[in-house]
Amino acid sequence: MFPIQLNRIVERLQKNNVLYLAKNTELEENVTQLEIQQQNHKDTKLDLLSKINVLESRIQQLESVFVSMFPREKETASTHRTSVQNSLEISTKSVGIARTCAVLRAADSSLSSGIHWIDPDGQGVGDNPISVYCNMTTGTTAIPHDSESPLDVGHCADPGCYSRPVNYYASSRQIKALYDCFYAPFEFSNVPYAWWNDKDGNVKYFWYGGNTEAHTCQCGIDGNCVDATVKCNCVITDKGVLPITRLNFGRTQLETSSGVHTLGRFECTGQVAITGMPTSCEDLWHIGHTLNGLYNVMGSSMVESVYCDFSKLPDDAGFQRWIGYADLKTAPVYFYVTRNSAFAAKNIPIPFESARLNEGNAMNLTTGIFTSPRTGIYSFSFTAQAFFPATLSYTFLQVGFYLNGYFVGSGLADVANVPADTQLRPVGFHATFYLKAGNQVWLKILDSSPGVYLIDDVRHFTHFTGWLLEEEIFTVNRSVE
Repeated sequence: MFPIQLNRIVERLQKNNVLYLAKNTELEENVTQLEIQQQNHKDTKLDLLSKINVLESRIQQLESVFVSMFPREKETASTHRTSVQNSLEISTKSVGIARTCAVLRAADSSLSSGIHWIDPDGQGVGDNPISVYCNMTTGTTAIPHDSESPLDVGHCADPGCYSRPVNYYASSRQIKALYDCFYAPFEFSNVPYAWWNDKDGNVKYFWYGGNTEAHTCQCGIDGNCVDATVKCNCVITDKGVLPITRLNFGRTQLETSSGVHTLGRFECTGQVAITGMPTSCEDLWHIGHTLNGLYNVMGSSMVESVYCDFSKLPDDAGFQRWIGYADLKTAPVYFYVTRNSAFAAKNIPIPFESARLNEGNAMNLTTGIFTSPRTGIYSFSFTAQAFFPATLSYTFLQVGFYLNGYFVGSGLADVANVPADTQLRPVGFHATFYLKAGNQVWLKILDSSPGVYLIDDVRHFTHFTGWLLEEEIFTVNRSVE
């Protein structure tokens, strides 16, 4: 008995030992994986520290370049960094990130001229904000570039043999999004053959305003350059081709010839003023909208619905998609009235006795006159039954429609040769009119044969309805007779 129990105990111990060994192996594998992960984290940390060191070194280099390139601000690297941080903090507190320096100045007149952050294509969409120089006296936005310092053209013979690309410290989208760009000054001396490339890379030979004919500055033609010692001092104002992206000069091969150029900052000023209701997605974009979606804008004569994709710029395909017309009313206007009894009186407004609907209370049942509460397009419908007695003669009943006391149209019911019995004939019409607020509409029996009248009782044969189809939200030149 004892040996059997001992064998069972040994078997259980052996099984437990196998389980413990398996569990130990699993734990050892987990420890190994954790050690690998720990090492990976260490490697990642070292890699990040290395990148941080590289970035810090790059920042110091860029700050040094900035100070050397932009001596007009006379800021040290640390002062520039503080200025940028302060301007970003101030601008985001007051208006988020403004689109232009003009908007920033309007939001906080205490801001001083200097480096500030703006986001021309809209905060939260498009490209990242850019750092620019804001002249808070004029509200001008100046985008720096890498060709502001005087640069020697050197010596070469052929036209355009010297070529320098101009790199702006802003994306082309952000530059494109600025409202009214007009100013890109630069100076040249002794450069007989030269041209520049516009925003699309096209070659341009003019050097003043939008004068595409003269291959020189206007001040050189007029002899009144700002600096008389410099042969050319020009201002390009055609925003359709700005900014300048490359400068090209030549014919400076002689030792006695030389050329030094300076391209000023790309400056923009002003803001598009939107008065009244916006007429397009571009107007909404100028106002400051950045959320994509459906918007109501004023069309040529009525309000329209459009879809605006503010992730694009106004001249990008798909920026605005027309959806349809917006059925906008400041308040609904409609009515449906009936009569309960016969009516035969001529040349007075037909009164009504029951109002099924009278939204806006524009229909007066007692007088039978509808007074339009709002300017717009109205539609009216009238139907009734005319009673005709037995007769061998021609008989009729005519109901007229009147607008402000003037006859507009009518409906006619008539019969001839009805010797045996009476008859009922329908009479009615539909009309759509442009009414100004305060205009009045009514119906009346113009004329009828003896014994002919509008029959009615509790079954309601006479119906008059009207409703405002389209309200004129904004004034449109129309005429009402």
